[in-house]
Amino acid sequence: MTTAAPQLIQATLAQLNKVIHGKPQQIQLALTCLLANGHLLLEDLPGMGKTTLAHALAQVCGLEYKRVQFTSDLLPADLIGAAIFETQAGKFRFHPGPVFSQVFLADELNRATPKAQSALLEAMEERQVSVDGTTHILPAPFFVIATQNPQSQSGTFPLPESQLDRFLMRLSLGYPEAAAERELLKGRNGRVLLASMQQVLNESRLKALQTLVPQVKMTDTLLDYVQRLIACTRQPDICQLGLSPRGALALVKSAQAWALLQARGHVLPEDVQAVFVAVAGHRLVGRQEAQGEQLARQILSKVDVVGGKHG
Repeated sequence: MTTAAPQLIQATLAQLNKVIHGKPQQIQLALTCLLANGHLLLEDLPGMGKTTLAHALAQVCGLEYKRVQFTSDLLPADLIGAAIFETQAGKFRFHPGPVFSQVFLADELNRATPKAQSALLEAMEERQVSVDGTTHILPAPFFVIATQNPQSQSGTFPLPESQLDRFLMRLSLGYPEAAAERELLKGRNGRVLLASMQQVLNESRLKALQTLVPQVKMTDTLLDYVQRLIACTRQPDICQLGLSPRGALALVKSAQAWALLQARGHVLPEDVQAVFVAVAGHRLVGRQEAQGEQLARQILSKVDVVGGKHG
């Protein structure tokens, strides 16, 4: 780990905490997701600061930011672009859509139809899009932040499991604490504070931090613990759908990135536990009415760090 990395990370977190009050855990997880080169799903009620967090992440990292409001009439071409015939040139030329950005905010993703939602699948997984048989590479870094409202709200389409699995993490900001809400009521809201944010990272610095994540060491003993957690999610009496191999890799990458945030070059069990609910909660489908996050917490308490299970 370079000596500058901890200072850069702490300075980035400090700027984000100035904008999003009282949510240090969620902010650390969001930055962890970015450093792990994943994508982030923010699920919450409207007006909780999801869009502000997305904008703040882009601004503090000095990345190009574009936002699309997802609606029921959104078409895939509205996201990825289209080939348009140019009369003067006498040929079709591809006009990139807003997905060609370094930070792409898909606002209220689950208000669009499944056809529009699926347009993001190739972009998120392959970091490219295909139009009329031609492949177009997306910028790097490429970070999708999607927000969605609870499915109980009207006008929402549920995200399929295949799309949920593309997101490294799912977070919820929740209601602010009293002190943070008092600051908001005094007029110190996130949108106002965005203008005073200082840029800490840039494209090259962010990429350098991302390359450090795979170098964070995980011992075989810790991998044993990770595999016990994964195996527990796949027990049919606990989960209908457990963690896929992609989900297992996501857990390892996230734990490494979280350890990097703590200025360590090796992963501890606490790092795995810190990210487990955010990584596994949206991937698990339980029996009966059990929610994924509830299952993830139950599994954490069930699986022992040193082998075996609690009674």
